[in-house]
Amino acid sequence: MNKRLITLGLLILAIAVVGKLLFSAVKNIKVDDFHKAAVVFVIDSSASNQKNLPEQIKYTKSLCSILDPEDEIKILKVSESSYLIYEGSPSNSKGITKAVEAFTQYNSKDYGTAYGEGIKKALDHCLTMKKEGYVPAVVVIGDLESEGAVEKQINWDTLPENIKKTQEYIPELSMMFVWAHPEKLDLVKTKLNPILGEKKLIVANETNADKANRKFLEAIGR
Repeated sequence: MNKRLITLGLLILAIAVVGKLLFSAVKNIKVDDFHKAAVVFVIDSSASNQKNLPEQIKYTKSLCSILDPEDEIKILKVSESSYLIYEGSPSNSKGITKAVEAFTQYNSKDYGTAYGEGIKKALDHCLTMKKEGYVPAVVVIGDLESEGAVEKQINWDTLPENIKKTQEYIPELSMMFVWAHPEKLDLVKTKLNPILGEKKLIVANETNADKANRKFLEAIGR
C-alpha cells in the first residue's frame, strides 16, 4: 500500500511539474500580431505602355489574390495625369477588373507618364492609411519612362528626400517597382536603396516579377 501511495504521489508530482513547465512555455510564446496592410498600386496606362498592360493587370490581380481580405488597396492610374480609379478590398476581383478595364483603355492622347505625380499621391494615401492603423506600401507597375510634362515626372534628386520625410511618420513603409527595364530599376535601386534598405525596397523586371511577391509579403510583415 505504501509503495502504491509513494508511486501515486510521485506521479502526481511529475504531472504537476510537467504541467507547470508547459504552462510557462505557452505563456512565454509570443504570437505575432496581424497588421492590416494598405497597398497603393500605381499602374502605367499610357499609350507607350499599352502592349505590356494586359500582363501587368494580371500581375496586379495575382498580387491582390495573396493579400488578406482585411487589407485595403488603392489603384492609381498613370498617364498624362494620375488619379484614383479603385479603392477597396483586394479580394473584390470583379470590382478591380471593372475599374481597371474602364479607366486604362487605350487613348492615343495619353502619351505622357505622370509617375512623379502618381508616386506623390500614393505616398499621401499611405500617410492617411497609417493613421487608420494600416501598414502602408506602394507598388509601381510600368516601364518608368519619362514622357510628357516635366513637372509630372519623377525627380530622382528630390524623391529620396521625400520618402525619407515620409518615413518619419511611416517607418515601416515599403515600395516595390516592377516591370521596368533593368536599367531603370538600377536607377531605382541606386537612389532609394540607401533610404528604404534591401528588405523594404523590391525591384523586379518582367521576367521575374512573379518571384517578387514573396519578398513583398515579407516586406509588409507577412
